[in-house]
This record gives sequence, structure tokens and C-alpha cells, in this order.
Amino acid sequence: MRIVVADDDLLTRQGIVHLLQESDVEVVGEADDAESLLARVRLTRPDAVVVDIRMPPTHTDEGLAAARTIREEHPDVGVLVLSHYIEASYALRLLEEHPERVGYLLKERVFDGVVLVDALRRIHDAETVVDPTIVSRLLGRRRRVDPLAELTDRERETLALLAEGLSNKAIAGRLFVAERTVEAHVTQIFSKLDLDAGPDSHRRVLAVLAYLRSNP
Repeated sequence: MRIVVADDDLLTRQGIVHLLQESDVEVVGEADDAESLLARVRLTRPDAVVVDIRMPPTHTDEGLAAARTIREEHPDVGVLVLSHYIEASYALRLLEEHPERVGYLLKERVFDGVVLVDALRRIHDAETVVDPTIVSRLLGRRRRVDPLAELTDRERETLALLAEGLSNKAIAGRLFVAERTVEAHVTQIFSKLDLDAGPDSHRRVLAVLAYLRSNP
């Protein structure tokens, strides 16, 4: 994979670059603000970019805005958005607008090189990646009437992994069960929650996230 890394903090950026290079991932550009990120992407046409949500000059959502521009101008370029904080509304907005080849992770998680490279490979394969902390928070919210109460414990585990963007095969590996068993759980989940599973994995992620977010 060919990657561009964008973060205004030099040490953080160099740390991510080092982890990628250690995993034999080619870093074709670095940027310290959103404008230079867009220039690097237009010049190098990487497979994916890693970008912090908060970038100069205002350190609000410049990185997210750049990510949206990249997805609009270069649909084949994946985007992995990072944040120090759980900014679920930002992340979910990006996922809803451009569900394929998009991921959102907390920054602390990507300093595990295995997690970082796995996320980028999944994004490169047109999957969706959602930080499990967001999924856990959405699943754990208190509800006056809990629509998830009908799910079994194993179905709730499966639902959480679905929301992270894992395929049935990956979920089966995580739960140490057969893929056919996962397929049965997914069918039950979508039936009980009255969701449209859809043929594409990212559509399943969007359906689950929309459901979890819209049921206070």
C-alpha cells in the first residue's frame, strides 16, 4: 500500500510513519495541515491517507473536511481518520456520506502497528472501520425501552463486531465459531431489529450505527 500521513504534531506523525515503514507499508507523503494533505494526495494518488480530525489553522475539523474532499475527488483513495477524543458525530457524518474505504479510530489505538495496518488494509479493500470504543458507547447507552433486550448475549457480541465493520468471516474468527453460525446470528439480529441487511458490508455497518444512534 502507498500511504500519505497527515498530522500537525511532528512526533505523532513520525511515529505513525515509523510503524507503517516497519510493516513494509510505503509512505509516499507527509503533511502538517489540510491544504498540504490535499496537495500530496493530488500529486501522489496514494491508496489511503491517515489524517487527524483536528488540523491547523483552527484545530477543529479541518482534517475531517479534507477527508471529505479526498473521498469526493478521489473515490479510490481510502481515508483513516484519527482523533484523541471520541468525536462520534464527526466520524458518523463522514461514514454516512462516504461509507466505502473510510475508517475512524482513536489515536491511542493506532500506535499498535498491527491495528493500524489491519485498519488500512481493510479500508483498502473497500471496507468500513469503526473504533470499538464508539460502538461500545452506543451499545451501552441507557434507554427507557431497550430494543436490544431481545438479543442474546452472543447476538449482542456479534452486533458490536458488525458495527466495527468486521465481515462474517472475521467475526467467526473473533468469536471462535463457524462462519455459518455468524450468518445465522446476523440474520436473527437484523430480523429482531427490523433492519435491512443489504448485500454490502459497509451498508450493514451504516444500518447498525444508524439504529444504535437513533434509539435513545
